[in-house]
Amino acid sequence: MSENKSGKPLFYDPTEHRIRSFVTRAGRLSTAQARAIEELGPQFCVSYNKAEVDLAQVFGRSAPTILEIGFGMGETSAKIAAGMPEKNFVGVEVHTPGVGSLLKLIGEQQLSNLRLIQHDAVEVLTNMIAPGSLAGAHVFFPDPWHKARHNKRRLIQGPLVSLLASRIAPGGYLHCATDWQEYAEQMLEVLSAEPLLKNTAETYAERPEYRPVTKFENRGLRLGHGVWDLVFTRV
Repeated sequence: MSENKSGKPLFYDPTEHRIRSFVTRAGRLSTAQARAIEELGPQFCVSYNKAEVDLAQVFGRSAPTILEIGFGMGETSAKIAAGMPEKNFVGVEVHTPGVGSLLKLIGEQQLSNLRLIQHDAVEVLTNMIAPGSLAGAHVFFPDPWHKARHNKRRLIQGPLVSLLASRIAPGGYLHCATDWQEYAEQMLEVLSAEPLLKNTAETYAERPEYRPVTKFENRGLRLGHGVWDLVFTRV
């Protein structure tokens, strides 16, 4: 296991006794991102608590709610939310610049159906999201941890998938996407093994229209790189 300068394990969380799928990094916060956090954070960010959150109260309405794990800089999240104003979206991200970036997009596009939680997704799912309360979940392009010795850091593992599935209502869905073939194969295996989930395709699904193609993805496709979508329904 890797260590930081203090000699402590880099990825091990001693409070939860599990391996995290991310490394917390400060990143550089732009002036615009900092302003968005200051001005829009109080309205659109939900503080982490070890108590179930009332989603209808958070959004001021009852509507199907989609949770996204790891929204990065938020471009895809904003486009999806803008395209489906009838649904609520909760984005979970640990990195502050990404939170600031998506808040900036929320302000620019006047989106009212997005809320953000800056915290570890496993803890959010465990403590804040009630069983059967989600209409769906998105996990787009999580870190592939492509070195074999780091595969255990990957987000899509059996325990996380079981937890996610328990939070999705019957008839809801889980949509994952990756541009790393070996990770796609692992995702297919892990998702197929979860008894609460059923594949909507024989193997990989066609990209649903609601998921936009990012600039990074377009560049990869032009270079001949593949992208794999997996869409499973909650039985």
